[in-house]
Amino acid sequence: MTTRPTTRPTTTGTTDGAPRRFAQVSVRTRIAAVIALLTAAAMTGAGILVYALESARIERAVNDQIEQEIAEFRNLRVDPNTGRPFDDVGRVLNVFLTRNVPDDDEMLVGYVRGEVPERTANRYGQEVLDEPDYQDALAELADAGGTRVIESPTFGETWVTLVPVTNTQGDGALVIVNFLRDEHEELDRTLQTYALIALLSLGLITTIAAFQSGRLLAPLRTLEETAREITATDLSRRIPERGNDDITALTRTINGMLERLDAGFAAQRQFLDDAGHELKTPLTVVRGHLELLDHGDAEDLAETRELLLDEVDRMSRLVGDLVLLAKSRRHDFLVLGEVDVDALTRSVLAKATALGEREWRLDGTARGRAVLDEQRVTQALLQLADNAVKHTDPGSVVAVGSTREDGEVRLWVRDGGDGIPPEDREAVLERFGRSTVRAGDDGFGLGLSIVRAIADAHGGVVRITDAEPRGAHVEIVLPDRTLGRDQPRPARQQPPHRPRQQPRHQPGPHIEETTWPRS
Repeated sequence: MTTRPTTRPTTTGTTDGAPRRFAQVSVRTRIAAVIALLTAAAMTGAGILVYALESARIERAVNDQIEQEIAEFRNLRVDPNTGRPFDDVGRVLNVFLTRNVPDDDEMLVGYVRGEVPERTANRYGQEVLDEPDYQDALAELADAGGTRVIESPTFGETWVTLVPVTNTQGDGALVIVNFLRDEHEELDRTLQTYALIALLSLGLITTIAAFQSGRLLAPLRTLEETAREITATDLSRRIPERGNDDITALTRTINGMLERLDAGFAAQRQFLDDAGHELKTPLTVVRGHLELLDHGDAEDLAETRELLLDEVDRMSRLVGDLVLLAKSRRHDFLVLGEVDVDALTRSVLAKATALGEREWRLDGTARGRAVLDEQRVTQALLQLADNAVKHTDPGSVVAVGSTREDGEVRLWVRDGGDGIPPEDREAVLERFGRSTVRAGDDGFGLGLSIVRAIADAHGGVVRITDAEPRGAHVEIVLPDRTLGRDQPRPARQQPPHRPRQQPRHQPGPHIEETTWPRS
């Protein structure tokens, strides 16, 4: 026997439908609706609380009124006509009822041996005495007295209080009847007025909430419109910033994100433009030589091979420099750490001596440790040293130094070569910017732009001045992020330094440590 599985109806559509429909409602409407609901709940709770408190106050007032009537009745002991104590129940009740003027919502009734000799005037009159619920309440209270609450269809909520009276002439009772309908009707009218005012206030609060939420959410609508207008080729739009609240903080964050995206896309476009422009020439050279290559000429093959390898090396170096410049805007471009500035300066000088046969000098070193990327700073200083070698003659002075002053760490390379004219000093820091160069310099004009990129990543700058008596003084100025504030260490004489390995075509360099005027 095969049992067919029972198919149960799924409720996914039911349970998910309401949240999905609610999510389609605008945030402005949702905020106004929530404020309206909270306000309505608060006003309703306030109305219920007022009703409960006023009802309790009415009951306390009725209790106080009953206790006052009973106290006055029990204090009535002497007949004002005879000056002697009362000896007749009917006389006691008559004097009390004659002297007391009850409130509008109160009636006093005197009973003598079950009869009603007298009662105070009331708008209900005899109807009260004929009410079956009233008579039942008297029957219950006849022996011990007390108070009973009845719900009459004619009089509404009514309190019946019986006070037994007994003396030598017989027994009787004083009945105090309190009608609470008037008090409750007055309270109901007050609450109706409150409900009307609450509804008008709720409408006004909801309108103001919708208007104010619209004003607060206006930057978000502007953000939406701006996001729609932003394309892959135009990231220049920004959101207007107004005020100083959470929405403004979000606006600043979005604008900062757009700045970073714009800078990233600009760097990519510049990289592609630079690569396409600069690679065009070597590729043309390679293509031209390949087209003219004579496969039967071994000497031509060898010469072409050497030339093509040289062009490939140049293209590889160019691509490497462009990639480095593109990476300089990334947050992980630097690996910061505490670095001994003195050791860093001496290490750069030792490495730079292999770049050429020059008179290498150490101008001086800074004391203490600074927070920077040792590898990138070394790369920048070696680039400056390489430029100095290209623009000087063998035996010329090339010096490296560092100092710390005025909250800055300054590292420099100076030379006694051709120098950089003042009008070219800003241009040479840009990509592919070049000043007057010597014959045989096959650089791309990216060296100093790499130095500037490394300085910018540290939050620093590059300064170019004239060296004394001639030449260029290029200085990297970085913010001093170390906790200490050490003074520059004066230069100290040391023997010439020779690197472990030198190219065979040049002798070991001479290094002289000296204090040189700072530019």
